[in-house]
Amino acid sequence: MPELPEVETIARGVDERLRLDRIVDAWFSSHPQPFKTPRARQAKGLTGRVILGVHRTGKHIVCELGAVSPPNVSATAQPSAQWIVHLGMTGRLLVTTPDQPVAPHTHARLSLSSGRELRFVDPRRFGRLEFRELDFREPIKTSAFRAPGSEPLTITADAFAALFRGRKLAIKAALLNQTLLAGVGNIYADESLFHSGIRPRRAAGRLTRAEIERLRLALRKVLEHAIILGGSSVSDYVDANGVRGFFQLEHCVYLRTGQPCRSCGTPIRRILLAGRGTHFCPRCQR
Repeated sequence: MPELPEVETIARGVDERLRLDRIVDAWFSSHPQPFKTPRARQAKGLTGRVILGVHRTGKHIVCELGAVSPPNVSATAQPSAQWIVHLGMTGRLLVTTPDQPVAPHTHARLSLSSGRELRFVDPRRFGRLEFRELDFREPIKTSAFRAPGSEPLTITADAFAALFRGRKLAIKAALLNQTLLAGVGNIYADESLFHSGIRPRRAAGRLTRAEIERLRLALRKVLEHAIILGGSSVSDYVDANGVRGFFQLEHCVYLRTGQPCRSCGTPIRRILLAGRGTHFCPRCQR
């Protein structure tokens, strides 16, 4: 499943290419699984909207949309709707042109006034597409999308420490809990625990404040570096232009079972923790 760096890379790519483009038509497939909002409502709601901007919230891509209005729309305009994309396990959000072959398992095609298309492709259909009409006069009824957990790139030291205080579950499982931290998945939990020297099985609530702070800084550094390299392409992931990421070339533990640790040479171990394959160095991580 694409994690924070992959979703961030895609969101930035779509934003760079489609900001202030207008949606002139929206097509959705007949498969019901990808749609959190009925396809007819999405098509009606999206048509005529201007894409004011695209950003990541947790593991979701959020397209901020302007009202259906005359052509001159500023990027500073207040959004009146959102189109929310969750990539699931195999989802792709691609910017392309109408003449390009339509991939199997394409579930959405947004035709844009620039002549380009935005396509959502998802072979396994675990992704989700949602349309939200916003009314800031009644935010309770039509609230903007928010991730349930904290943002790992900006969370403060005190807030990060508070997430794990008193928790008995393993620190790896805590990092994967999306109600605590939004966007962290298996790859970056393993990598950040390696760089902070913490074993994945240790109880989150028993880590010292120094260890917690070391983990926070390692997590942020790993995520930021992965974003620079375009994310990790270990399965189906590609960015908005269909290009693979490069951070997988720098993995220290993830999917390196039996290979020598890049720091000490000890073979990397793999265990099952909270139902997830977990990789660590038994010497560097304590």
